[in-house]
This record gives sequence, structure tokens and C-alpha cells, in this order.
Amino acid sequence: MHLMTIDQLGKSYGEKTLFKEVTFGIEAGDRLGIVGVNGTGKSTFLRTIAGVEPLEEGQVLIGNRVTLQYVSQEPVFDPEAAVLDQVLGGNAPEMVAVRKYTECLEEARRKPDDEAIQMKLVHASDDMERLQAWQLESEAKTILSKLGIQQFDAKMGTLSGGQRKRVALASALIHPSDILLLDEPTNHIDNDTVAWLETLLQKRSGALLMITHDRYFLDRVANRMMELDRGCAFFYEANYTRFLELKADREAREAATEDKRQNLLRQELAWIRRGAKARSTKQKARIQRFEDLQADGPLAKGDQVDVSTLSARLGKKIMELEHVGCSINGQALFQDVNYIAVPEDRIGIIGPNGSGKSTLLRIIAGLREPDEGSIVLGPTVRIGFFTQEHEEMDESMRVIEYVREGAETVRTSEGQSITAAQMLERFLFSPAMQWTLIGKLSGGEKRRLQLLRMLLEAPNVLLLDEPTNDLDVQTLAVLEDYLDDFPGVVITVSHDRYFLDRVVERIWSFEDGAIEQHVGNYSEYMEWKAKYGGTASAESDQAAKAATAVDKSERLERKTKLKMSYKEEREYEQIEDRIAEAEENMERIQKEMEQAFNDSARLQELMKEDSTAQTQLSDLMERWTYLSELAEQIEAEKQK
Repeated sequence: MHLMTIDQLGKSYGEKTLFKEVTFGIEAGDRLGIVGVNGTGKSTFLRTIAGVEPLEEGQVLIGNRVTLQYVSQEPVFDPEAAVLDQVLGGNAPEMVAVRKYTECLEEARRKPDDEAIQMKLVHASDDMERLQAWQLESEAKTILSKLGIQQFDAKMGTLSGGQRKRVALASALIHPSDILLLDEPTNHIDNDTVAWLETLLQKRSGALLMITHDRYFLDRVANRMMELDRGCAFFYEANYTRFLELKADREAREAATEDKRQNLLRQELAWIRRGAKARSTKQKARIQRFEDLQADGPLAKGDQVDVSTLSARLGKKIMELEHVGCSINGQALFQDVNYIAVPEDRIGIIGPNGSGKSTLLRIIAGLREPDEGSIVLGPTVRIGFFTQEHEEMDESMRVIEYVREGAETVRTSEGQSITAAQMLERFLFSPAMQWTLIGKLSGGEKRRLQLLRMLLEAPNVLLLDEPTNDLDVQTLAVLEDYLDDFPGVVITVSHDRYFLDRVVERIWSFEDGAIEQHVGNYSEYMEWKAKYGGTASAESDQAAKAATAVDKSERLERKTKLKMSYKEEREYEQIEDRIAEAEENMERIQKEMEQAFNDSARLQELMKEDSTAQTQLSDLMERWTYLSELAEQIEAEKQK
């Protein structure tokens, strides 16, 4: 069943084109995942479809009887409304019937002998029966409970931002709708709730359009993908994993097309350069062909975040937690936490919402005192705390002012000294954007800016509280690569299962006031839990610690034994001469191509030779880079 048509949709922000000429249809059963770098307009796209933002170009066509629910990143709410009333609000007939019945029931309780009120209650009951709305309130409470909201009569104004987002999600899920639009639905909910939400959305009969950074969630829920890239929309009939494969194929085709265009351009350029006399005797169409080839360039290369490793030296003593505990209103969140940090520790913290995960990070960061036990930090420790919220960012400041507060210049792991402005450009903040007020940035851009500010301070212990919230998938991939090379300690609270699998080597699980420690990533922990349940035995935990220690020692040993084989030494001695020969060969082919522009058969042969020569030169350059870096590392080891 066809539900919606998006026709030639376009939107700009100042001089920047967010997206243009986007056209597609939505059918019942479609589950469309929307991805793209922060700032490409994903949330704006969803708001435009939802009717929250006005149309600028194109149109959105939706059937008269098609209903739509939209959950934004920052939902609007009535601060005085109770949670349950907020969830059951709206103009859907079922919701109106529930509210009317609740009102009549309250009146009947106050005036049980009033016949008119009793008759109103009967009519309201009939409406509930006709609309099959009896279970809605119970379902609403069930969904709220699943999302970690237990106080149904709490005022919306007293809730945190994450709790309000979960109430908005519950409202959208309980309201009947043909099309559901979700902007980052997995933010602020724990791993078990994400798994429950996956199952719920998989069973929906209507359509779903969602923006999310959660790659496992996309893999399991989405059956179509839309990528916003450089103002264009690309569609794939696939889940996230298959989308990555299809995207790579598309980019390879684009690269091949560009190679062909460049070859044709070289041929035409050779002809144009033969002089005015030659040009005057040839067809004007050929000159036009050359100009068209010049104009018909590829899309500008997609921006990618560039993160250079920045960290201060870390001493032998890093961090020791001894019998650390914390309570709120007499209720223990956790107790008897013991931990001694070693370089390259990677710890993931999981558990239900409200169990104290963020509180533990704040205690480690020194922002809160533990109720029991102690934390001792080494003299060289520099903590970088990537918080879940933006509360420490002054939104009246400009982007570059905020970054310069951290550092004017920094030195990267490659030995480069770069300015704050240059680092901002690496993080996709253009020179013009650097003077933008922080308050005008998107949620994802604020998170990226917050990440940059923290990294500029060169920490050697990273505390990451839900680092994947609001960051795009590409930025997450670069952050994960950064953490691979980070020599210090990383402790992260995250509900992103992919991120935990990719980054951590030990799980701390909050379970009924205790913290259970497990060696392995998230999937390995879940496999262990499914197989054994309960808590790990001391013997198995000690064995796992020993295995991890052996693995680390083996990796350190491999790192110290750097040397070239005899074959690599010979290759390194000869490779520069081979590169020079390859470049000379390419120059020869180019000259012959210029001379053979009228001989199509010969030109085809030369084009094949040129393609082969380019590949050979590229391979030689890559090999030279590897061998040069290896030689530098060996020399550095000798000088230690």
C-alpha cells in the first residue's frame, strides 16, 4: 500500500544546500534508515516530511487517511502535564475516547448518585468498546516501564532531557500510525531496551523512517537505506551491512567513470593544444565536447573527520579504585568497586538506566566524591571527560572561541603543530562556520565540537559517557580508529552494541547494586550470559585476566621486534628507482596518446597501457610508504 510520495524535495541553510531534488515513495512495510555526516540535513529532512518545517522546494504528498507520528531529538512538551497524560495526548479517536472515559469516571466517583453523569459514563464506555481502546492505558504504562519511566504521574517539567525523549517515544509507539518518523530513537535508552525496541519495530505493519547512529539497530530493523551525501540522496534496497557493500560499489563505479572522463579530457586537451590553426579547421562541436568534459566533474569528495592522536605521556601509576561505593537517598547504586588501571585498558560499562553508570564516571573524573572507598590518580594522569549532555558548553560563544579555550595550538602524534582553526577544519568546521554561535549548531555538530575540545587537551585517560549519542556513523568509525591507537585508558558508558564490540576488551555490568566484571566485548559477554547466566566465577575471571595479560605481553613483544626481512631490504633499496621508471613510462604513454589522437585503435591500446601503468605506480607508492614507515620505526627503536 502506497502511503507517501516525496517529490523533488530541496532545502538550503543560508548558502549551504542541505539536499536537493529528493524523490521517492514510501510503502507500507518500508523501514528506511537515513544516514549521513552530521550537518548534512538528516534531521531537517525528517522535520520537513513531518510538516514541522515549511517546504522550500518540492512537495510531500500523503493520503487523506494516512496517519503520521514524529519523534524529534528534542520533543516539545507541556511542563505541567503528567507523564501518562502526555503519552495519551493527541487527537486520535482512541486517545480522545480514553481521556473522555477517564474524566467521566472521575466525575462518577465524586457524584455516584448523579444519573446524568452515569449516562455520560455509559456513552464513554460504549466509545471505548467501539474503538477497542480499553487496553491503551495499560499498554502505555507497559511501554513507559520498558523505556525506564516508572512514575506515571510525574510532571514533564521535572524530567531530564533523556526521560522526556523516552516519554515522546512511548507516545509515538502507543498512537496508531501508518508512518512513524524517529530521530535517534536509541539515544538515552539501555541495551536491553534497544533490543526490545528492535523487536517492536520489526513487527510494525506500517512504514518507518529513522535516523540512528546505532549500526546493529540499522542492520536488524532497516530494509531500505537512504544516504544524504553532498546534497544528494542515494537509495539502497538493503540493511546497513549490505548498504556498505553497495555504497563501496557505487563509489568504485563513480571512480571508474571519473577515470574515463579524465582519459577523454586528456585526449581532447591534446587536440586543443595543437594550436589555433588546428582548432579553426575542426568542428566547433569538438571544442564544446572538451568544455563539457571540463564542466562535468564528479561530486566534490565527501568530507571525513580527521582525528590525529593527541595524548600526554602516562606514568606507571595511573588509577586505583579501592572499595568505591555510592548511594542516593539511602539506596546503594554500587559498592565495593575495585580496579587498578593499566595502559591500553578498554572498559565498557553497561546496565539499566538509573543504575549509576554516569555517576561512577563523574566520581572517577573527580566531579563527585564517593560515599565510601577512595580513588587515587597517578601524577601524570590527565582525564578527558566526554559527557552525555552539553551543559558545560556556553551556547552564546562562537565555535572557535570555545576551542581556543582548550588550546591555541596542539602537536599531533605525527609531530605536526597545528592551530585550533586548522583542527576545526579537520573536524569539518569550515572557516565561515568557525564563527557560528554554538547555539546554532545541530545536535551532532555540538557533539563533534565537544569531542574536539576534549581531544585538544591531550588527555591520557578517556571517560566517555554515551559517546555515540548524536554522532554520525562516519565520525564514530573515525573515533573507533582513533581509540585503536590511543595509548592510554578508555572507560566508556554506552548502549551502542557495535561500539562496545569494536572498542572494549572488558565489560563492567551493573547488576542489582553490584558491578560484575567480564573479560571480552559486549557480544562475548552476552554469549557468556546466555550460556551460564548469573555471575562469573572467581576462577574463570582469574583465568580470563591471565589470558588477557598474556595476549598483551605478546602484542608488546611483537611491537618491539621490528625488522625487515632480507627481501624487504633489497626491495627498499631498489623501490625509488622502480618508481622513477614507472613515472617515465607514464610520461612516454601520455606523449604517445597525444600523437595518436587520430588513430582510434592505437589510442585504445595506449589507454589500456595507461591504466595499467597508473595501477603499477600506485602500488609502488603504497609499498614505498609502508617500507619507509617501517624503516623509520626500526631506526627509532635503535635510538631508544
